[in-house]
Amino acid sequence: MADKLFDRRDFLSGAVTAATSLASPRLIGGAATVLGLAASPARAEEPRRGGVMNIILQPEPATLVLALNITSQNQLVASKIYSGLLTYGFDLKPLPNLATSWEISPDGLSYTFHLAKNAKWHDGKPFTADDVIFTTREMLPEVHARARVNFSQVASAEAPDPHTVIFHLKTPYPGFICAFETSSAPMMPKHIYAGTDYRNNPANEHPIGTGPFRFKEWQRGSIVRMERNPDYFKPGLPYLDGINFVVIPDGAQRLIALETGQVHLASSSDIEFNDLARLRELPNIQLETRGYEFLAPLSWLEMNNTRKPMDDKRFRQAVMYALDRDFIRDKIFYGFARVPTGPIHSAVSFYDGNVKRYPFDRKKSEALLDEMGLKRGADGMRVKLELNPAPISQTWMRLVQYTKQALRQVGIDVTIRNMDQASSVASMGNHDFDMCFVTNTAFGDPAVGVARSYITSNIRKGVPFTNTCQYSNPRVDQLFDAAAKSNDRNERQRLYTEVQQILAEDVPVAWLLEMEYASSLNRQMRDVITTGVGVSESFDRAWMTA
Repeated sequence: MADKLFDRRDFLSGAVTAATSLASPRLIGGAATVLGLAASPARAEEPRRGGVMNIILQPEPATLVLALNITSQNQLVASKIYSGLLTYGFDLKPLPNLATSWEISPDGLSYTFHLAKNAKWHDGKPFTADDVIFTTREMLPEVHARARVNFSQVASAEAPDPHTVIFHLKTPYPGFICAFETSSAPMMPKHIYAGTDYRNNPANEHPIGTGPFRFKEWQRGSIVRMERNPDYFKPGLPYLDGINFVVIPDGAQRLIALETGQVHLASSSDIEFNDLARLRELPNIQLETRGYEFLAPLSWLEMNNTRKPMDDKRFRQAVMYALDRDFIRDKIFYGFARVPTGPIHSAVSFYDGNVKRYPFDRKKSEALLDEMGLKRGADGMRVKLELNPAPISQTWMRLVQYTKQALRQVGIDVTIRNMDQASSVASMGNHDFDMCFVTNTAFGDPAVGVARSYITSNIRKGVPFTNTCQYSNPRVDQLFDAAAKSNDRNERQRLYTEVQQILAEDVPVAWLLEMEYASSLNRQMRDVITTGVGVSESFDRAWMTA
């Protein structure tokens, strides 16, 4: 551990001095840090070339191959290495990326994508339509939770030439146009992965994509370094010479690194929510709340619906009544969230809040547990369960402790398992849990990002962020399927309204928060948050002032 800390400190001194001409190190709180210059005033400027952007990475992902790991932390990193066919604006409309243009047939059954003709993999091989077909028809359906659902709608795909791909759908699927953002469908090199064990391919140690930055090195526990891709398919981009992702496990050190200019970006839960108000007052820091429109993150307490007593909806309802979600929003997340009503985020199309509600009510919770026959024992407890932690930040660990205490009040004895984030995600994917915390994202359409968590066909052991709670309801399956295939917006609303009403009654998971993350940016950086994809964008247009 001492060596890793030394590496990180050595990076923070050297990289920041080179990139931003900062002053000499001094001691703050016993650790070597570097003071940043005051931010340059905002002014109209042409993008400047050069510089290395330093970004907080916490926790460290298990692998950087985006097809194999779609945690938010890896989306932050690997979206700079890999590319999708499309990206999406703040208004959620599709924008070009590896696909320069596209057409959808009037009947909604054919999607034609015209690919960039100058795109290359980082090893110099050309990117072609064969890579797209391999990625979407072979690799992603095997290893990627969202893509498996999206591309199951495809009857066939063809490549009339090396730079054109046509997807022929089985039935209309309006959400299909939302399925091509980089983390939803990262294009993967066929010449490296075809015919291999995807999860154990040696190339996973040196990821190769088509993105604006090439993988350089990964000092595990310390830093991921990327360098500018000189053969990037967008002429003149990127502006930056490189990006470094710095692993800083300690929350206080993350805050110091951001305040002093050692790092230029903190996102998601990197900075404790109680510190965001203070950051907003600093002259060198800008809080950016845009960039989560496409994701619409929704967090919940997941319960394994195949294990007793969680296989009974009355128990799951009791858990909902036992949790004070207003308290969680206001006192743990400091107002950077909203309380959801069900499975669809209120900012997403087809949301309907006219469903059964679960206000904080311990009496109702206990009544349901009594009705189930779960009587209190001599120790006051009715049932003992395990909870996988959420070791992302102190804020999330406070949520873990609150959940343990709140459930104990109604007689549910919770033991917190000791594991890191990677192990917790793997345990969830393998269905090896009683309860765990999950944050999933909508990706522009319920068919793309919501259905995957509840439909029976997506119960897929070994693949995280599928239907890992293992809820199964044939009517819900029918409704999601019909809504996904309908081209009639009013009909889709009717179907999604019914599915929200059923799920709010069945409570397959305990929906806790609609997250309202803020990205903390050093004002030296420009054009970082440019689309509705936010920090999971490629950063090919990001640049640094002198």
